[in-house]
Amino acid sequence: MKKAERTGASSPWTIRISLMLVCMLVIVYAGGPMICSARSLAAEETQPTVIPQSKTQHKRMAIIIDDAGNDMKGTAEILNMPVKLTLAVMPFLPTTKKDAAAAHEKGMDVIVHMPMEPKVGRPEWLGPGAITSNLTDKEVRERVEKAIDDVPYAIGMNNHMGSKITSDKRIMSIVLDVCRERGLFFVDSRTNFRSVVGELAVSKNMPPVGNDIFLDDRNSKPHIRQQMDLAAKRALEKNMCVVIGHVGQTGLNTSSVVRESVTRLQDQIEFVGIGDLVREVWHWHAAPTLPTNNK
Repeated sequence: MKKAERTGASSPWTIRISLMLVCMLVIVYAGGPMICSARSLAAEETQPTVIPQSKTQHKRMAIIIDDAGNDMKGTAEILNMPVKLTLAVMPFLPTTKKDAAAAHEKGMDVIVHMPMEPKVGRPEWLGPGAITSNLTDKEVRERVEKAIDDVPYAIGMNNHMGSKITSDKRIMSIVLDVCRERGLFFVDSRTNFRSVVGELAVSKNMPPVGNDIFLDDRNSKPHIRQQMDLAAKRALEKNMCVVIGHVGQTGLNTSSVVRESVTRLQDQIEFVGIGDLVREVWHWHAAPTLPTNNK
């Protein structure tokens, strides 16, 4: 009886062991390909992340350099940059035409750096032909037209100072109307967070272009370098960035940092003129209704 019990009891255990062995064999031989397939699928799904961002989407930066036209420090260095920049040239100054022509010959974009009244600041900082809040509509129009005519090859305009004027709808509406009539866009330097330029530009079917970062609001290489890094980060994250630097007091530091930065970043970011950005991002093309002699 005990023997019979042992014999009968061993049979189910034998069956269980056999079943376990079969299951293990299925897992070993069937699971191998399944694991490989899963790994292959994961590799395929993650494959695009190894492609450089610059190959999948353009990362653009437009660097505008203000205050040209008066033979200021850093002008020659800016004009000798290895990438395309934008030179904002003030009208009616000793080297206005010379600087604009030199930038154009280098393949850079040229825009009018239009002097505009600030909320605070010395009047002599404005330069000749400035737009001030006491001008009539006719006077505003005449000054903008004369400034455009005085800067050769200009394709756009931005404000020099102008924290008071860029928040004035009456005056800025006239400024934008003249720019549109002459085939120019307007870049808001954003010296006033209450600026109405973007809003007015949209209402007039013009591109709402604005400055994102000032490079040299403090005149030190470490600060300018930090601002360039912030600009690069924005360009990589948002696909574009507009920055403004200056010749003059900060000119040598700005030009030095810009040169080293574009050398370091040009594999990741495309440096373009502001006109390129306006055409490619906002799909805006100049359609002047009045003749201009600055081309």
